[in-house]
Amino acid sequence: MLEVSGLTAGYGQGEVLSGVSLSVPAGAFHALIGSNGAGKTTTMRAIAGLLKPGAGRVVFDGREITGMGAHRVVRQGLALVPEGRKVFAPLSVRENLEMGAYPLLSGRGRRDEVARHLAFVVELFPRLEERFAQPAGTLSGGEQQMLAIGRALMSGPRMLLLDEPSMGLAPLVVLSIFDALARLRERGLTILVCEQNTSVTLRRADYGYVLEGGRIALQDDAGALYRNDAVREAYLGV
Repeated sequence: MLEVSGLTAGYGQGEVLSGVSLSVPAGAFHALIGSNGAGKTTTMRAIAGLLKPGAGRVVFDGREITGMGAHRVVRQGLALVPEGRKVFAPLSVRENLEMGAYPLLSGRGRRDEVARHLAFVVELFPRLEERFAQPAGTLSGGEQQMLAIGRALMSGPRMLLLDEPSMGLAPLVVLSIFDALARLRERGLTILVCEQNTSVTLRRADYGYVLEGGRIALQDDAGALYRNDAVREAYLGV
């Protein structure tokens, strides 16, 4: 479903990514792991259209989206849950979710579709329905992460990109977030997650890529990476 080849990107004159290539088949759960500064967020931003690549190609579901603006990428069915959640703090939980549905609401006759997405989100995260009228900025970190994922799901994506979804969360909350991702995968959603929490991520993913210095240093089945001595020493503290 997603094919990234030779991706080069950076900020200003500084190059962060140097020829990154990865592939995520439809229905798969893939992981992109690496230390802080390895280029994980830059990779996600370049795929999602928030950062224009200097070189390389990004193809989603057979269509090239290289350099396409983020608003157009979302309309193709590819949604990003950004690092740090980035909820709209003054807006209510419901208003945040409705903002996620903007690509649908800007069309005609699609409010029934939005209602279906909203029902799905509150089924996945019942706590959000309890907080509908509450300003998003007053939620706990875990609730804000649920909201950020729910907001992305409101656009009806076929693939979800998640940038550091466990950041700043308690271990039990992290497990509940990854349980929700597993349920999304069971429903057919394709997932690519980048994480520093390597242990939890590799135990849930099918396949993994290790990013070092803006390059893919290693790739393998997630289980094999989890058992790899070099990976365990570098990222699992074993």
